[in-house]
Amino acid sequence: MKTLSIDVRRAEPQDAAAISEAHRLSWQYTYTGIIPHRALARMIERRGETWWRRATSGPATLLVLDVAGVVAGYATLGLNRARALPQEGEIYELYLRPEYQGIGLGRMLFGEARRLLKSLGCKGMVVWCLEENENADRFYRSHGGQDFCEGVEIFDQKQIKKIGFVWA
Repeated sequence: MKTLSIDVRRAEPQDAAAISEAHRLSWQYTYTGIIPHRALARMIERRGETWWRRATSGPATLLVLDVAGVVAGYATLGLNRARALPQEGEIYELYLRPEYQGIGLGRMLFGEARRLLKSLGCKGMVVWCLEENENADRFYRSHGGQDFCEGVEIFDQKQIKKIGFVWA
């Protein structure tokens, strides 16, 4: 019987191409029809392999979800950027390739990101998601996130409401 290895680990520079691909696939799947096409294409294009290689040594922590040697998803996390909020930690991004969604792997990546923030001494955590991203909204609510605050992101003159979920 073959054993499938699933691991959440810190990203390394050699993961950059795979993270870039996971980013492209997950963002196209998630945001097509939400973010205007040109803005979405530009955002994806800016984050190619070189961008992700630099991100592996940047100020934010970058985790990858490795499923049998395939980067199935990633999470970026660090200190909360919204200084008006009392939560000290933030998960900036958490995305899975579409074919890995809905089978519990997001819960695993989310749990590891939360544990890492806690181990770094962060009290509380915030995660932002676009209101129209119903899958993320459901995911964060089902994992105990409290809809605490709102904001707006602008993409090619289109304003899209975002929700800040918090955990104590």
